[in-house]
Amino acid sequence: MAMRILGLVVALCLGLAPLAQAETTKPIPVKVVVLATFEIGEVTGDRPGEFQPWVEGLPLKQTIDVPGLRHPARYSPETGVLGVMTDMRARARESVAALILSGQFDFSKTYWVVAGIAGVDPKVASLGSAAWARYVVDADPIYEVDEREIPADWPYGLYSLETDRPNVKGSAKGSSGMVWALNGQLVDWAHGLTAKTAIPDSPALAALRAPYVGEPNAQKPPFVLKGEALGGTRFWHGAKRTEWAEDWVKLWTDGAGTFTMTDCEDQGILDVLDLYAKAGKVDFERVLVLRTASNYSRPPLGAPTFPRAFHGEGAMAAFDSAYRVGSVVVRELAGHWDKYEATPPNVTSIGGMAR
Repeated sequence: MAMRILGLVVALCLGLAPLAQAETTKPIPVKVVVLATFEIGEVTGDRPGEFQPWVEGLPLKQTIDVPGLRHPARYSPETGVLGVMTDMRARARESVAALILSGQFDFSKTYWVVAGIAGVDPKVASLGSAAWARYVVDADPIYEVDEREIPADWPYGLYSLETDRPNVKGSAKGSSGMVWALNGQLVDWAHGLTAKTAIPDSPALAALRAPYVGEPNAQKPPFVLKGEALGGTRFWHGAKRTEWAEDWVKLWTDGAGTFTMTDCEDQGILDVLDLYAKAGKVDFERVLVLRTASNYSRPPLGAPTFPRAFHGEGAMAAFDSAYRVGSVVVRELAGHWDKYEATPPNVTSIGGMAR
């Protein structure tokens, strides 16, 4: 006994005991991470934002402090689902990096579901609609000239680095990439699984849709679709910016993508996940991005840009549909881990899926 006590004292003096303890603490294996960006107030018990529906609905009862995150992560030991509020814009990039580097979790087989609200192109979808992204495109590395000073034949004053006019693909100077293609089979599977998910409509949403005369997708009740996410650190709105967004997504996806949702975080999140996938810490083939429409990216055709079309009714509908649609995928993945641990699902997985 005396020798054991002496050994412990020596270890403490040499600083070895904390190291030994750390070495025996195994990272928590995570089946699914849900990344939301912000909350209106508390994460439970009040008016919901992006994160609260997940915390209360799954539910995620355990809190875990993670160095580098402003908000505690929420976890369910029963299901293996981890929820993280990343904060908005550039902060999301830092939060995801801190999460991965914390060493508290094993993300080697984890599915990542980015779930947040966004602006939607009224050509493509309506308020409350939910879009699974096939591509995420970066809007930030860009030249900008005041529209009042551009050449007469330019549609807008935004264009690629190392070019001299709009709609020419330039470089991704200072960036690791401009576009990230997600696992198409996984995206098709998620869309197929959720395509018939009922998203509530309301008279308030119908009233916001009504002015978009002649734009059938803008006037539909909320629905689930596939469509691209454009990530930029600024909020923007207007017909010219929407025209640019449509062109920009086509340009960087070589015509394969359709601008659908505009948000402030996806480019940073995907950049970090891609980098750490290359380092062997995450599996990029298991990443999904779901964005839900809180507002239209421009006014109705022919209408003035102001006042901006940011409405509380649209945001509340988008919060709800992100959870309503996204949770179907999260529950399926975590609840049937024996099917999805080794290999990501694809569209052929849907037929034999337990509901």
